[in-house]
Amino acid sequence: MIRVLLAEDQGMVREALAALLGLEGDIDVVAQVSRGDEVADAVEAHDVEVAVLDIEMPGMTGIDAAAEVRRRRPGTKVVIATTFGRPGYLRRAMEAGADAFLVKDAPASELAEAIRRVLRGERVIDPALAAAALAEGANPLTAREREVLAAAADGAVNAEIARRLHLSEGTVRNYLSMAIQKTAARNRAEAVRVAKDKGWL
Repeated sequence: MIRVLLAEDQGMVREALAALLGLEGDIDVVAQVSRGDEVADAVEAHDVEVAVLDIEMPGMTGIDAAAEVRRRRPGTKVVIATTFGRPGYLRRAMEAGADAFLVKDAPASELAEAIRRVLRGERVIDPALAAAALAEGANPLTAREREVLAAAADGAVNAEIARRLHLSEGTVRNYLSMAIQKTAARNRAEAVRVAKDKGWL
């Protein structure tokens, strides 16, 4: 039996997925969590072989959780299954060490097959999303620009962002200016929206 963890913050979706995977004769959902920051501990506690992660969860994103699993349990395979088929998410998930990236509107049988395939050492990527990611190109934002833009997403002023990230206000202004320029936005709020839409944040 393949030991699987499901990480999904919507209870009904998580339970439905668990029930569907439970119908497969070779898959056993041994753990379920609703927060990204619970993933790595649960993977270790339940000796999980494949972790199936949503992207947008409280505590930690599925992409960050994938990187944490890869660091702590390199033998555990990671499948990202998300509602948000954004090319930037795909690229970031692969950089974090995910073995598969699927969009949730695919049939449950495809998820089950992806779980089997990653255990055989294969990479599984939604083909339409792969094509879109290639067409989109790389994320133009640096790690620091992403960090400052993410900090600005809740409406924080430069002084607050500077305090939070231990930067000077001038440095924050520079990073925001570069992010606005690279996203072809008119202001920081629009830059945040563009970056989120493309999966860069």
